[in-house]
Amino acid sequence: MGRIYNFSAGPAVLPEEVLQQAAADMMDYHGCGMSVMEMSHRSKMFQDIIDEAEKDLRTLMNIPDNYKVLFLQGGASLQFAMIPLNLMKNKKADYIVTGQWAKKAYQEAKKYGDVVAVASSADKTFSYIPDCSDLPIREDADYVYICENNTIYGTKFHTLPNTKGKDLISDVSSCFLSEPVDVTKYGMIYGGVQKNIGPAGLVIAIIREDLIPESVDESVPTMMQYKIHVENGSMYNTPNCWAIYICGLVFKWLLKNGGLEAMQKKNIEKAKVLYDFLDQSKLFKGTVEPASRSLMNVPFVTGNEELDAKFVKEAKAAGFENLKGHRSVGGMRASIYNAMPKAGVEALVEFMKKFEEENA
Repeated sequence: MGRIYNFSAGPAVLPEEVLQQAAADMMDYHGCGMSVMEMSHRSKMFQDIIDEAEKDLRTLMNIPDNYKVLFLQGGASLQFAMIPLNLMKNKKADYIVTGQWAKKAYQEAKKYGDVVAVASSADKTFSYIPDCSDLPIREDADYVYICENNTIYGTKFHTLPNTKGKDLISDVSSCFLSEPVDVTKYGMIYGGVQKNIGPAGLVIAIIREDLIPESVDESVPTMMQYKIHVENGSMYNTPNCWAIYICGLVFKWLLKNGGLEAMQKKNIEKAKVLYDFLDQSKLFKGTVEPASRSLMNVPFVTGNEELDAKFVKEAKAAGFENLKGHRSVGGMRASIYNAMPKAGVEALVEFMKKFEEENA
């Protein structure tokens, strides 16, 4: 069987060009006689790979010199603890809870200090982004935390919260590199790469250097100190070499295809195809308030669980994979990251039209 349309929320679709390049390099990377998977992370060859990846990411995102770029392991979930352990200097932080991952980050941070949820959209099953223009941010809060794009619920902050001068920490796992971003608006911006950038097992964290503490409580594990990773160029221990290499190829692919401005334009066009159909469909409906819709993750339902299951099954048979919604919400979800071609979304909509006619 050939390539299918993969709508998985992560690990997710990668650009075919990148996969072909990786396949070509697999046995012998640049004439060195071995794969990137086999080379020492201490070799000059791998140092060049990680340096180039960082340089290209800095170009793509226009990252200022006073921000450090770290390639870390442990998924976004480890950052839920690492952030408060390193950045909660007054032991106070304010969180905006707009979905499962923001909630998990909030619960984890509560283990380490006085943490308050200053806004939440739990009252309507996280189907919208709350108004964050005038929140009760505490004067002595160390930072304000958001999950910028909520993969499970398909919502996105289109306007960043007013943090009243406090540093904003943002988990951008599922919207990473999908649109231009002003890094200076954040104290820290980070995300797991397995949704929009590369294979699972790597987190990229971009942190303003004055936030990185010189010392932390001695109980904080060495591996969970940002300072250690900065001092060791993300190689305090063996990094996820393969994932860093693939991300580097994706950065090149993005640069070659017009950068983040071009990606945003494509992503808006792609999402419009699906949202326009959902807005006029008599069978399917989107679950997110229009003003909060994500360009990356589009959840929808028929309103009938049996029909939802039938749709997912028939879609799979027709070559549309991973459309089942997250186990916590049910229904369907199409994740349409950078590497999903517009043709894939158009084909999905055609299939949905056909399914609606047959099951009206």
